[in-house]
Amino acid sequence: MGFSYDLHIHSCLSPCGDDDMTPPNIANMAALLGLDLIAVTDHNSCRNAGAVMEAARMLDLPLRVLPGMEVTTAEEVHVVCLFPELSAAQAAGEAVEAALLPVKNKPEIFGHQWILGPGEERLGELETLLINATSLSIDDMPAFARRYGGVAFPAHIDRSSNSVFANLGYFPDYLDFAFAEVWRPEAFFRDGAHRDIRERYTILKNSDAHYLDKMKEGEPVETLGTLDEFLARLFGA
Repeated sequence: MGFSYDLHIHSCLSPCGDDDMTPPNIANMAALLGLDLIAVTDHNSCRNAGAVMEAARMLDLPLRVLPGMEVTTAEEVHVVCLFPELSAAQAAGEAVEAALLPVKNKPEIFGHQWILGPGEERLGELETLLINATSLSIDDMPAFARRYGGVAFPAHIDRSSNSVFANLGYFPDYLDFAFAEVWRPEAFFRDGAHRDIRERYTILKNSDAHYLDKMKEGEPVETLGTLDEFLARLFGA
């Protein structure tokens, strides 16, 4: 039996994320869309992931929430990192935030970076601008995620910005990734294109949603096995 997923969702912590991307709104929308598994992946921070996890528990939703983040590497390539436990995600998030340039956010330009509790209560606003590049190279990312028990994969590799193809010009085959995210696989793989990518990596299709109406509707996927089998494979169990 397959399961449905969306492993790339931003909350209102991301400066480009809508203020309506609150923990209960994200959890409720995921349930309405029929998703079984989601991941909260704000830019270079995990600070709202726990609140979404708790909101799903408080609402008693049949939904598994993974904590994660979308790291901007030194090459300005976006890489999604996911973790099996919140404590591991928080530790990794602290390391990534420390690798950011000490530039303050300007909410009037980039948007607010709200830190919320599970009931939408505002706990604070992160001052460091999260959309900047970190000092972490894309070469570092697989090992970095594993250090905290997690997994990393390059985000939206078929987009024209902040992707391996757009920023590096190619997809380095020496990088130790097992998964790759393709935003529009129907177009990317059309007529046999990029066959080497399809054969080398397990392809994930996520929404990269910054707004509630952009979250991906649940489409059960059989090729990834059951949810438990996929999670075991994702984290190397």
